[in-house]
Amino acid sequence: MQPIELILLLYGAAALIAALLYIPKLVQFLHCFRPTERRFAREKRRIALLVPARDESRVIGDLFDSILRQTYDRELIDVNVIVKSEKDPTVEMAKKLGFSVFVLPEQTCKGAALDGCLQQLGRENWRKCAAYCIVDADAVLAPDYVEQLNNALDMDAHIYLSRKRIKNYLGDRKSRSLFCNCSALNYPLLDDMGNNYRMKKGVPLNMCGQGMMVRTDAIETIGGWPYRSLTEDYEMKMDSFLKGFKSVYYPYAILYTEEVVKHGEAWQRRLRWVMGFTQCDHRYKKEVQKAMREKKYPFFAWYDTFFGIVPPVIFIVATALATLSGLVLTVVYAAMGSLLWVKALLLLTVLPLFLMYFFDLSYNALTMYVYRDAFVTLSAGEKAATLFFSPLFMFEYFPIFLHAHLYLLTGKKLGWAHTARLTYKKGAAAEKAEQFYRTAIKKFFIKRKKEPRKEEDNTVKE
Repeated sequence: MQPIELILLLYGAAALIAALLYIPKLVQFLHCFRPTERRFAREKRRIALLVPARDESRVIGDLFDSILRQTYDRELIDVNVIVKSEKDPTVEMAKKLGFSVFVLPEQTCKGAALDGCLQQLGRENWRKCAAYCIVDADAVLAPDYVEQLNNALDMDAHIYLSRKRIKNYLGDRKSRSLFCNCSALNYPLLDDMGNNYRMKKGVPLNMCGQGMMVRTDAIETIGGWPYRSLTEDYEMKMDSFLKGFKSVYYPYAILYTEEVVKHGEAWQRRLRWVMGFTQCDHRYKKEVQKAMREKKYPFFAWYDTFFGIVPPVIFIVATALATLSGLVLTVVYAAMGSLLWVKALLLLTVLPLFLMYFFDLSYNALTMYVYRDAFVTLSAGEKAATLFFSPLFMFEYFPIFLHAHLYLLTGKKLGWAHTARLTYKKGAAAEKAEQFYRTAIKKFFIKRKKEPRKEEDNTVKE
């Protein structure tokens, strides 16, 4: 057997093993077509919004506009804005609207800002609200967002995750980019294509701090907000295994989150995520495994939490090794004057890279279809460009992974950095979000309206 055939055989075996190990993930993805039931709460509860807003006066007006447009009773919405300096222009903006402002000069990260706010509120006052929802200063809320959060509370969980759309799409063409569009694909991957299935299996969900609501009794259990890692939301996921917190994804509570436009900022953001995930795994892994054994979590929980990334890693490493081997053999055969260099180049370099690109392209095509309502403002050209560039954007996670571990090995820290923001135009983003809301009501809730179930069930299938 020639070296080319041997390497090709080994690569094929590795790819097949990766594909077989990935089947549970494919089954999980298909549950995006079976969304959770829509709820209609019988009672109205007081809900608090926690808004970390350090130096965010340039953009926070969009969020304030959307809060004022909420369909929920204004008296039942507590808005808590957290700043670092009392000289921040956000202070005056918030107070004019009757929002509460918390000045925390010592805050060093988002987790510290959230915890400082809760501690200033005082444990004795936490019970005044049924739940606390984290909303970033760059967000825009759908008009019924808080109303849907109240509906979600009927699901009797500790942690509730919202559906994220992209704020950049509420503006003009200049407010978005190819990198922004590719980054947006993370949200359906985490929520619709992942958390729907995790929720049905009773497994703690993959969490995103933006739009995450935590019930008051869970806040009391953890004593505020004790998480300080670069990914405090993922840290809470790991802690959910230890505390026994139930988490749910409610796609009818929608908020718009801002994505970075420039490639360098997208790289830094993903670098922070990878570093935060790695730090949390090192800190919590043994404790979580022990808790999973004691509480007898199903096999899926083990696989999804600790081994779900193994299949793509096997495939990526096998592809990299095959490609490198192909390049070496191409050079060797060419130097020998043998035409086998063509075979080595095509079968060991071009073919593996093409297969990896094709599989990722297919995967991203499914993701874009699931997220099609969020991409509705993009032109056909933008959608095509996003689809064909997205595999390259995903491949960047490999060097980002190496970059993150280099930082960790050298002890270099990644700070809480600001990113560029979109320019605030009074009322524009909130008004556009309301237009999308009205379109969704007409398209999904009138044309596809079903008869409600019995009154005691109090739910309607979407």
